[in-house]
Amino acid sequence: MPERNVFSWTAMIVGYGQIGRVGEAAEFFQKMPERDMTAWNVMIAGYARNGQLREAMRLFRDMPERNVVSWTAMVTAYAEGGLVEEAMELFQEMPEKNKFSWTAMISGFAQNRQIDKAVELFEKMPERDLVAWNAMIAAYAQNGQVDEARDLFEKMPERDLVSWNAMIAGYNGHFDETLKLFREMPSAGVKPDAVTFSTVLPAFANLSALQQGKEVHEEILRSGFQSNVFVASALIDMYAKCGSIEDARNLFDSMHEQSVVLWNVIIKGYGMHGYGKEAIQLFEQMEHANIKPDSVTFVGILSACCHAGLVDDGQKYFHRMTRDYGIIPVIEHYCCMVDLLSRAGHLDAVLDFINKMPIKPDTAVWGSLLGACRVYNNIKLGKYVAERLFELDSKNSAHYVLLSNIYATSGKWDDTEMVRKLMTERKVKKTPGRSWIEVDNKVHTFLVGDKSHVQTEKIYEFLEILSGKMKEAGYVPDRNFVLHDVEEEQKEHFLNYHSEKLAIAFGILNTPVGSPVRIVKNLRVCGDCHSATKFISNLVGREIVVRDTNRFHHFKDGQCSCRDYW
Repeated sequence: MPERNVFSWTAMIVGYGQIGRVGEAAEFFQKMPERDMTAWNVMIAGYARNGQLREAMRLFRDMPERNVVSWTAMVTAYAEGGLVEEAMELFQEMPEKNKFSWTAMISGFAQNRQIDKAVELFEKMPERDLVAWNAMIAAYAQNGQVDEARDLFEKMPERDLVSWNAMIAGYNGHFDETLKLFREMPSAGVKPDAVTFSTVLPAFANLSALQQGKEVHEEILRSGFQSNVFVASALIDMYAKCGSIEDARNLFDSMHEQSVVLWNVIIKGYGMHGYGKEAIQLFEQMEHANIKPDSVTFVGILSACCHAGLVDDGQKYFHRMTRDYGIIPVIEHYCCMVDLLSRAGHLDAVLDFINKMPIKPDTAVWGSLLGACRVYNNIKLGKYVAERLFELDSKNSAHYVLLSNIYATSGKWDDTEMVRKLMTERKVKKTPGRSWIEVDNKVHTFLVGDKSHVQTEKIYEFLEILSGKMKEAGYVPDRNFVLHDVEEEQKEHFLNYHSEKLAIAFGILNTPVGSPVRIVKNLRVCGDCHSATKFISNLVGREIVVRDTNRFHHFKDGQCSCRDYW
């Protein structure tokens, strides 16, 4: 440049700071013939943005004079760096504060889970702007205080898109509320963006609301957000979790740029459907495309091998992860290996593997082994594993239920009763089995023996007729899955009205002939229901897709895609 002024020097500092080349930004700052307050503030912000808080503070102390921007930059730097006490000291020292100073401090407390202090500061704030309101909503939501977040959301004098996104994200896990709030956006005159769509799509996925998810996909296409990698990955995941792996694959293949994020989602999708060999083919295509797999990729491929019983392949990829890509296994990878070996029945080898792990096994690791003890009815090992689980988490009902199931299957009713008493003493409540299905854009939920549905009489009558036809076709109820010490006839009655059978019956009665029936179970599908569904699929000529906590089962023509390996 023939002539440089303070603005051009400052522009160079900003540019280098924004791309993380803070050392070069500092060189420009040192060479400046004269510096105004903006240059000082920009350099402080550059250091802070790149985590160099000591250098930022040194510069802050050396400033010939400071304004509210300088102070706020340092408060923000400390708050975002997790040093909220230091940030608060600076905040209290400030000769004057603006709305950005207040909001930075509120956000700092919120991000560090000090909600009470964030609330106290918010209530003292002389003038609250949208950013401050949004920060508090996000604070409550991130801390799991959804009701408080919604109360604040309703009290806002005005809302912007960030407010809606923060509240929708806050309903994480409350899927019905997520969708309800999302549907209120148009009437409020707010258009969803990429963040909205990527946040709300998991709700459709978890509810297995395929038809509603497809409608949102159409809206995404109209809005032009499908090319966004986060929206695209959420869409692929939604289709996979709703049981339509074909739609997931079609969308993946249509993407012009296939980043590692998209490869990870589609590999995981094939894995959860039990298509292990197809997942391996995708992994190989990913390598041929020179896309470097990451830690998440290997969780996906190991999980796929696990669900498909590909023990040798799973072990191969576990070793390749470190050997070929330098990825150190974390607990998720070890959990996949435990699950892989457990499902294959190598229980002694699994225990040896766990004992040699360089990472302390968590509840997921021990839980995988306990599940295998249930499948292979290994009482001695099951008891040992359950004790390890109780030490780690004494409140998780699933562990007690699995141990109780192991005893019940062997007819050890005294031991079963002992486990139930232990649950009572520890105030542990069993998670009730639920199954649900989407029909005509509405999700219908069923419990075991449920008679609350408006079509109860019709559903029960249909199941009675179907039960007779199934027995004629060779179906024999497996009473081992009734975990109560009752008469055989009563056991069969219990089996007839498991939640998944009620949901399947409702789906057959209320969807077009020949169309797939897709249901979701919040627990592992029971062995008898698995056997019964094979018969049902053959008798009614329908594909029945069941998603449980572990995987998908595609029942068609009397067969299941899992080939009874689950």
